[in-house]
Amino acid sequence: MKRAFDIIISFFGLVFLTPVIIIIAILVKFKLGTPILFKQQRPGLNGTPFNLYKFRSMSNKKDSKGILLTDIQRLTSFGKWLRKFSLDELPQLINVLKGDLSLVGPRPLLMEYLPLYNNEQAKRHLVKPGITGWAQVNGRNAITWEEKFELDVWYVNHQTFLLDMKILGLTLIKVVKSEGIDQDEQNTMIPFKGTTKQNGKSLSQ
Repeated sequence: MKRAFDIIISFFGLVFLTPVIIIIAILVKFKLGTPILFKQQRPGLNGTPFNLYKFRSMSNKKDSKGILLTDIQRLTSFGKWLRKFSLDELPQLINVLKGDLSLVGPRPLLMEYLPLYNNEQAKRHLVKPGITGWAQVNGRNAITWEEKFELDVWYVNHQTFLLDMKILGLTLIKVVKSEGIDQDEQNTMIPFKGTTKQNGKSLSQ
Protein backbone atom coordinates (compact mmCIF):
# COMPACT_ATOMS: atom_id res chain seq x y z
CA MET A 1 0.00 0.00 0.00
CA LYS A 2 2.82 2.42 0.86
CA ARG A 3 4.56 2.01 -2.51
CA ALA A 4 1.28 2.26 -4.44
CA PHE A 5 0.41 5.43 -2.52
CA ASP A 6 3.87 6.88 -3.25
CA ILE A 7 3.49 6.21 -6.98
CA ILE A 8 -0.01 7.67 -7.22
CA ILE A 9 0.73 10.83 -5.23
CA SER A 10 4.11 11.52 -6.85
CA PHE A 11 2.74 10.95 -10.38
CA PHE A 12 -0.30 13.18 -9.98
CA GLY A 13 1.76 15.64 -7.97
CA LEU A 14 4.21 16.01 -10.85
CA VAL A 15 1.37 16.36 -13.37
CA PHE A 16 -0.56 18.89 -11.27
CA LEU A 17 2.54 20.90 -10.37
CA THR A 18 4.10 20.92 -13.85
CA PRO A 19 3.34 24.64 -14.43
CA VAL A 20 4.87 25.52 -11.05
CA ILE A 21 7.92 23.34 -11.71
CA ILE A 22 8.48 24.96 -15.13
CA ILE A 23 8.21 28.47 -13.67
CA ILE A 24 10.64 27.64 -10.86
CA ALA A 25 13.08 26.08 -13.35
CA ILE A 26 13.00 29.28 -15.43
CA LEU A 27 13.55 31.44 -12.35
CA VAL A 28 16.47 29.28 -11.19
CA LYS A 29 18.02 29.52 -14.66
CA PHE A 30 17.58 33.31 -14.69
CA LYS A 31 18.71 34.01 -11.12
CA LEU A 32 21.29 31.28 -10.44
CA GLY A 33 22.26 29.94 -13.85
CA THR A 34 22.91 26.31 -14.67
CA PRO A 35 22.66 23.56 -13.72
CA ILE A 36 19.04 24.11 -12.71
CA LEU A 37 18.94 20.96 -10.60
CA PHE A 38 21.21 20.19 -7.67
CA LYS A 39 22.15 16.51 -7.65
CA GLN A 40 23.88 14.80 -4.74
CA GLN A 41 24.47 11.19 -3.78
CA ARG A 42 22.60 10.20 -0.61
CA PRO A 43 22.09 6.87 1.21
CA GLY A 44 18.80 5.12 0.51
CA LEU A 45 17.32 1.84 1.75
CA ASN A 46 20.03 -0.18 3.54
CA GLY A 47 22.46 2.66 2.81
CA THR A 48 22.44 2.05 -0.95
CA PRO A 49 23.41 5.33 -2.66
CA PHE A 50 21.12 7.17 -5.05
CA ASN A 51 21.09 10.64 -6.62
CA LEU A 52 18.82 13.09 -4.81
CA TYR A 53 17.34 15.89 -6.92
CA LYS A 54 16.54 19.43 -5.81
CA PHE A 55 16.24 22.83 -7.42
CA ARG A 56 19.42 24.83 -6.90
CA SER A 57 19.19 27.40 -4.13
CA MET A 58 22.82 28.53 -3.97
CA SER A 59 25.08 30.42 -6.36
CA ASN A 60 28.50 29.29 -7.58
CA LYS A 61 30.35 32.24 -6.06
CA LYS A 62 34.04 31.61 -5.34
CA ASP A 63 36.77 33.46 -3.48
CA SER A 64 39.87 34.99 -5.03
CA LYS A 65 41.53 31.56 -5.02
CA GLY A 66 38.70 29.97 -6.99
CA ILE A 67 37.33 28.07 -3.98
CA LEU A 68 33.57 27.95 -3.45
CA LEU A 69 32.34 30.19 -0.65
CA THR A 70 30.48 28.68 2.31
CA ASP A 71 26.87 27.52 1.94
CA ILE A 72 25.60 30.52 3.92
CA GLN A 73 27.52 32.93 1.70
CA ARG A 74 26.19 31.30 -1.47
CA LEU A 75 22.57 31.06 -0.31
CA THR A 76 20.76 33.89 -2.10
CA SER A 77 17.52 35.62 -1.08
CA PHE A 78 15.83 33.75 -3.93
CA GLY A 79 17.24 30.49 -2.58
CA LYS A 80 15.95 31.32 0.90
CA TRP A 81 12.51 31.94 -0.60
CA LEU A 82 12.58 28.56 -2.36
CA ARG A 83 13.50 26.84 0.89
CA LYS A 84 11.00 28.80 2.96
CA PHE A 85 8.13 27.25 1.00
CA SER A 86 9.98 23.95 0.31
CA LEU A 87 9.75 24.59 -3.43
CA ASP A 88 13.33 23.40 -3.91
CA GLU A 89 12.14 19.94 -2.85
CA LEU A 90 9.66 19.45 -5.72
CA PRO A 91 12.10 17.48 -7.96
CA GLN A 92 12.23 14.83 -5.22
CA LEU A 93 8.83 13.67 -6.46
CA ILE A 94 10.88 12.17 -9.31
CA ASN A 95 12.93 10.28 -6.71
CA VAL A 96 9.70 8.99 -5.19
CA LEU A 97 8.35 7.88 -8.57
CA LYS A 98 11.65 6.09 -9.30
CA GLY A 99 11.52 4.33 -5.93
CA ASP A 100 14.59 5.99 -4.41
CA LEU A 101 12.49 7.81 -1.83
CA SER A 102 9.15 7.42 -0.14
CA LEU A 103 6.91 10.37 0.66
CA VAL A 104 7.47 9.63 4.36
CA GLY A 105 10.60 8.24 5.99
CA PRO A 106 13.83 9.34 7.68
CA ARG A 107 15.40 12.18 5.70
CA PRO A 108 18.40 11.04 3.61
CA LEU A 109 21.50 12.72 5.01
CA LEU A 110 25.09 12.60 3.77
CA MET A 111 26.96 9.50 2.64
CA GLU A 112 29.84 10.48 4.94
CA TYR A 113 27.61 9.99 7.99
CA LEU A 114 27.09 6.26 7.36
CA PRO A 115 30.18 5.01 9.27
CA LEU A 116 29.43 7.42 12.14
CA TYR A 117 26.09 5.91 13.22
CA ASN A 118 25.97 3.49 16.13
CA ASN A 119 24.01 0.26 15.71
CA GLU A 120 20.75 1.78 16.92
CA GLN A 121 21.04 4.93 14.79
CA ALA A 122 21.85 2.83 11.70
CA LYS A 123 18.34 1.32 11.89
CA ARG A 124 17.03 4.49 10.25
CA HIS A 125 18.22 2.93 6.98
CA LEU A 126 16.02 -0.16 7.36
CA VAL A 127 13.27 1.71 5.50
CA LYS A 128 13.33 3.98 2.48
CA PRO A 129 14.21 7.58 3.27
CA GLY A 130 11.48 10.15 2.74
CA ILE A 131 10.80 13.69 1.62
CA THR A 132 9.51 14.31 5.14
CA GLY A 133 9.56 12.28 8.33
CA TRP A 134 8.68 11.93 12.00
CA ALA A 135 11.76 13.87 13.10
CA GLN A 136 10.92 16.75 10.73
CA VAL A 137 7.50 17.31 12.29
CA ASN A 138 8.81 16.94 15.84
CA GLY A 139 11.43 19.60 16.17
CA ARG A 140 13.65 19.27 13.12
CA ASN A 141 16.67 21.53 13.72
CA ALA A 142 15.56 22.57 17.23
CA ILE A 143 16.62 19.12 18.48
CA THR A 144 19.98 17.36 18.62
CA TRP A 145 21.21 14.83 16.10
CA GLU A 146 20.70 12.07 18.71
CA GLU A 147 17.10 13.11 19.33
CA LYS A 148 16.50 13.27 15.60
CA PHE A 149 17.87 9.75 15.10
CA GLU A 150 15.79 8.45 18.01
CA LEU A 151 12.67 9.80 16.29
CA ASP A 152 13.77 8.23 12.99
CA VAL A 153 14.22 4.82 14.61
CA TRP A 154 10.90 5.20 16.45
CA TYR A 155 9.28 5.69 13.05
CA VAL A 156 11.00 2.60 11.67
CA ASN A 157 9.59 0.55 14.56
CA HIS A 158 6.07 2.02 14.47
CA GLN A 159 5.39 2.93 10.83
CA THR A 160 1.81 2.54 9.65
CA PHE A 161 -0.23 4.02 6.85
CA LEU A 162 -2.16 6.17 9.35
CA LEU A 163 1.09 7.46 10.85
CA ASP A 164 2.28 8.41 7.37
CA MET A 165 -0.97 10.33 6.79
CA LYS A 166 -0.46 12.15 10.09
CA ILE A 167 3.10 13.10 9.16
CA LEU A 168 2.04 14.34 5.72
CA GLY A 169 -0.72 16.43 7.29
CA LEU A 170 1.65 17.96 9.85
CA THR A 171 4.19 18.62 7.10
CA LEU A 172 1.61 20.46 4.99
CA ILE A 173 0.68 22.64 7.96
CA LYS A 174 4.34 23.52 8.60
CA VAL A 175 4.97 24.31 4.93
CA VAL A 176 1.88 26.57 4.80
CA LYS A 177 3.20 28.32 7.92
CA SER A 178 6.56 28.74 6.14
CA GLU A 179 8.49 26.84 8.77
CA GLY A 180 10.88 25.40 6.16
CA ILE A 181 10.17 21.81 7.13
CA ASP A 182 12.38 20.23 4.48
CA GLN A 183 15.54 22.27 4.37
CA ASP A 184 18.69 20.16 4.46
CA GLU A 185 19.94 19.50 7.97
CA GLN A 186 23.61 19.83 7.03
CA ASN A 187 23.01 23.43 5.90
CA THR A 188 21.26 24.46 9.14
CA MET A 189 22.90 22.32 11.84
CA ILE A 190 26.41 21.55 13.03
CA PRO A 191 27.62 18.57 10.94
CA PHE A 192 27.18 15.20 12.62
CA LYS A 193 30.54 13.73 13.67
CA GLY A 194 29.41 10.71 15.63
CA THR A 195 28.01 10.08 19.09
CA THR A 196 29.96 9.88 22.33
CA LYS A 197 28.69 9.27 25.86
CA GLN A 198 29.40 11.53 28.80
CA ASN A 199 27.84 11.08 32.25
CA GLY A 200 25.31 8.70 30.81
CA LYS A 201 24.21 11.19 28.14
CA SER A 202 24.71 10.89 24.39
CA LEU A 203 26.47 13.86 22.84
CA SER A 204 27.48 14.74 19.31
CA GLN A 205 31.18 15.12 18.86
